[in-house]
Amino acid sequence: METKYIFITGGVASSLGKGIISASLGKLLQARGYKITIQKFDPYINIDPGTLNPYEHGECYVTADGMETDLDLGHYERFTGIETSRDNSVTTGRIYLSVIERERRGDYLGKTIQVVPHITDEIKRRILLNATKQDLDFVITEIGGTIGDIESQPFLEAIRQLRWELGRNAINVHLTYVPYLAAAGELKTKPTQTSVKQLQGLGIQPEVLVLRTEHHLSDELRAKVAHFCNVDVEAVIQSQDLPSIYEVPVNMQHQGLDSICLKKMGVEVGPTPGLGPWRNFLERRKKATKVVRVGLVGKYDLQDAYKSILESLAHAGTYNDYKVKTTFINSEHITSENVEKQLEGMNGIVICPGFGTRGIEGKIIAAEYTRTHDIPTFGICLGMQMMVIEFARNVLGYKDANSAEMNPDTPHNVIDMMEEQKSITQKGGTMRLGAYECELVEGSRTWDAYGEETLIKERHRHRYEFNNRYQTEYEAHGMKCVGINPAANLVEIVEIPEKKWYIGTQFHPEYSSTVLNPHPLFMDFIKACIHGATEA
Repeated sequence: METKYIFITGGVASSLGKGIISASLGKLLQARGYKITIQKFDPYINIDPGTLNPYEHGECYVTADGMETDLDLGHYERFTGIETSRDNSVTTGRIYLSVIERERRGDYLGKTIQVVPHITDEIKRRILLNATKQDLDFVITEIGGTIGDIESQPFLEAIRQLRWELGRNAINVHLTYVPYLAAAGELKTKPTQTSVKQLQGLGIQPEVLVLRTEHHLSDELRAKVAHFCNVDVEAVIQSQDLPSIYEVPVNMQHQGLDSICLKKMGVEVGPTPGLGPWRNFLERRKKATKVVRVGLVGKYDLQDAYKSILESLAHAGTYNDYKVKTTFINSEHITSENVEKQLEGMNGIVICPGFGTRGIEGKIIAAEYTRTHDIPTFGICLGMQMMVIEFARNVLGYKDANSAEMNPDTPHNVIDMMEEQKSITQKGGTMRLGAYECELVEGSRTWDAYGEETLIKERHRHRYEFNNRYQTEYEAHGMKCVGINPAANLVEIVEIPEKKWYIGTQFHPEYSSTVLNPHPLFMDFIKACIHGATEA
């Protein structure tokens, strides 16, 4: 079968859930036995989201091959279990950078470089790239932003050209919003009609419309939308708000999103997949009514900033038959005087990742409190480093211990940059990004959590490391270094075995937790939180 291309666009408003619709459609096609991938094309000029403020774009997700990407790639991986790569995330910045570098090399032989055809040709090349590297049946491409955004126009022009060139092998699924006016007691379709007209004005006729709504849409309303937008009635699908994003694939299957897309591209529909494991997950999730409370100690008061952590906790809760209730605790507001009150009622604490000095002292105070009060604690990346600094200050007796990132002049730089990184000045150039191997110490709590695996591979996003000069001292005082990168001898995991659960990882385990394969560390952490809650 020739590779088929599905383009997901959005109109009326942003943040309607194009990423969830893309991931859900990918899941449904995958369940039919097709090889798929999902990619995100973002119109902003940044090369990648690595330097973007999490308040603007939420968390930065990292692929196994070390690409900093939009958080939607996390949804793609969690839903489908496929491993995305740097080819699955493209920005305007990367497109222009590639074209400009080519122009500087003289590849265009003196031609005037223009948006059409040079930029659009590069976008088209990137859209088709994954299928040239892999044997794929379907490539789902989500276009970030909203129809009408000036930045999106080169991407939409590229889609228009590709749809013409690919014929029945390409379709457009357009997601819009149907607002409800409470004063009038009516749902309004005019914004959707206008959005589709904008798309048609760019030369793109959508084959499928997905209407995001807070209220059920009647058959009459769907027929009206179909009539005004030149779309078959059966291809007007509603995406009503649901209790969980994980219910969306089942809802989309019930309305036939995958079968409609197959029909539109001339592919035999065949029997509807049962989605057995997925439905079992949803069933367990619904039955999990007992609550375990986990506090997230961080500086970003925004759920999308810790999206993968929240989802990983939710996965682990479901498979432990508990509902995880998370509470954000702003580390900037934590002091020695109020820490007990701030962490009150929590069965476990996650000390969150991040960059910069803001809020770190609060994280250190929280780490001391949970260590001395034996509350299950999971430190991730910077969170792990704060656990290490706290231990140095309060157990090893180095009151001025710090990270060289926070205080370059600290005499006890228990967290430091590797020597070979210090000469690099470009932002991002000093980062350890992507999946690296880690050898676990047999018999450790971490080793046990991983099912007695000795060699694991996890994703990183950081500049600074545990300073190995202090390793012997830490070990002698009870904080064990139980995960080591074999290539560079870097400490990746620390734990205090005598505690119920006190583990810090330099890597980000949340990046590799999926719906059907929850991450073993999150599973074990939640188990310890539940045990502590039932003991209490």
